[in-house]
Amino acid sequence: MRILKFAAAALFAAAAGVAVWPGTTPAAFAQEREARPAPELTGAGPWLNSPPLSVAGLRGKVVLVEFWARECINCLHVLPHTRELHERYADDGLVVIGVHTPEYEEERDPAALQAAIRQYRIDWPVVADNEYKLWNAYGNRYWPALYLIDRDGKLVYSHFGEGNYEQLEQRVRALLGKA
Repeated sequence: MRILKFAAAALFAAAAGVAVWPGTTPAAFAQEREARPAPELTGAGPWLNSPPLSVAGLRGKVVLVEFWARECINCLHVLPHTRELHERYADDGLVVIGVHTPEYEEERDPAALQAAIRQYRIDWPVVADNEYKLWNAYGNRYWPALYLIDRDGKLVYSHFGEGNYEQLEQRVRALLGKA
């Protein structure tokens, strides 16, 4: 019984770091990726705080794509760090794009998403991904998930879950040439 309680506690602690798509393993981790063309930002919408954007149209910029859901507590914990990166590096060429992919049915409501964007003071572009088009294009399985795209439109880094904020910022700085 003691082992069962320990296993349950360990599983709960691991799951607290990142919300996952059912059937996947919960884990918070970051990884350098072999550079490959980033998936385009098409098939989802509407776009809020911006007209539709594209990876091709953002060449020359460093792009941080953040998959989140408005009721995901882990996503809300990451939000202040995303805001800090946006505020600190937008003038240097960083573009943050929020991809709101609903975890629950009620998160599909566009009016509630707009209210959440106002409530959480999100002033960077957000695209509603209710049909999981971008989620699937990126092969994503986690909330929150962050992907970095370099100036050439290559996907070069990903981070899943909370934490490693300093590592993410160092990677952003390196891509911006500010390391």
